[in-house]
Amino acid sequence: MFIRQLSHEINTRAWIEKLNVEGGGRKILDEKMHSCLFYIQELHVGAANILKQDALSIGADLAVPKSTIVCKEPYVDCILMGTRKHMQILSRKELAQPFGLKELAKELQAFLKEPEKKSYQIMGVMNANDDSFYAQSRFSEKEAVSRLHTMVEEGADIIDIGAVSSRPGATQISEEEELERLKPILDSIYTHKLYEKIELSLDSYAPLAISYALERGFHVINDITGLQNDEVCRLVGSYNAKAVIMHMQGRPENMQEKPSYENLFEEMENFFTERIDKAESFNIKEIVLDVGIGFGKSLDDNLSLIHHLGHFKKLNKELLIGASRKSMIDHISPSCPQQRLPGTLAVHLKAYDNGASIIRTHDVKEHLQAFKVHQAILNTL
Repeated sequence: MFIRQLSHEINTRAWIEKLNVEGGGRKILDEKMHSCLFYIQELHVGAANILKQDALSIGADLAVPKSTIVCKEPYVDCILMGTRKHMQILSRKELAQPFGLKELAKELQAFLKEPEKKSYQIMGVMNANDDSFYAQSRFSEKEAVSRLHTMVEEGADIIDIGAVSSRPGATQISEEEELERLKPILDSIYTHKLYEKIELSLDSYAPLAISYALERGFHVINDITGLQNDEVCRLVGSYNAKAVIMHMQGRPENMQEKPSYENLFEEMENFFTERIDKAESFNIKEIVLDVGIGFGKSLDDNLSLIHHLGHFKKLNKELLIGASRKSMIDHISPSCPQQRLPGTLAVHLKAYDNGASIIRTHDVKEHLQAFKVHQAILNTL
């Protein structure tokens, strides 16, 4: 006999198939192989005591403050732990319990409905402006077609083109100036029918530029304001395009002036829920969420969002991560943008593990290699 410890990140379905488990038991065993942790804030102390006993009765558990049993405080924070199977049982059982446990049960059910993980897509970045923070991502009108072809050859699935810098403190320009920068590039892309070769994304929140791009075959609108403008929503919906809804606190010119949140994940979830509802009211069918790394976030906020990105899978939308060469890397390991590729890869691989499926990067070829190796490891039995 030999016992081998397995990674928590194994492909459980592949292992069950390898063992030739009886068909009816495969789904049950798969659910038992996935562990779950939920941090519950301000739970009624009565609910905490009920939930603790119910969890223990099925083999799960609830970590609570030691004073919970005597109800010293009216509300407590706690951590619920168990398998997906445990959570399914509790999400049904607590529907009949008082003290807010019914609402908690419905939240658990939302988390348990998380979508099947999609394979990764690499979104390459091209900047048609001369003030983007990373100089190597900039290009001129004459370079546009050749640069796009190069990114396609390197393995990009999507190419995101922008003409306005959104770095912290960036000066905003008029819609007319943005379109003036973009127009010759978009015309060249359209003339060469490059929209037939790859999915094209416009990094903009200006209706004038968005309308022009959609008329010329662009498929995605990457809006850092999260569809704040109704006209943008109308355009995206009418062209049946995909929308990337990003979260940002403030605006680029002031977003990094001491950003703060009372509850980061709650506020962002509420924002995404409201903007998803808005998008769907404009008949936008394909929606991607971007947590906005570096957009009105402290270093701790950014790290927490990457570490716990899976929280947002409950919203049942694809997740995009864009931390390419950003200054958060410099705060951890001092460096300039040209030296931040290793840190970028570390962030993006971890974000993928935690639920991101679209990776926005300046370095397509390097990311494709890193993700191929990463996938090979994960797919090995």
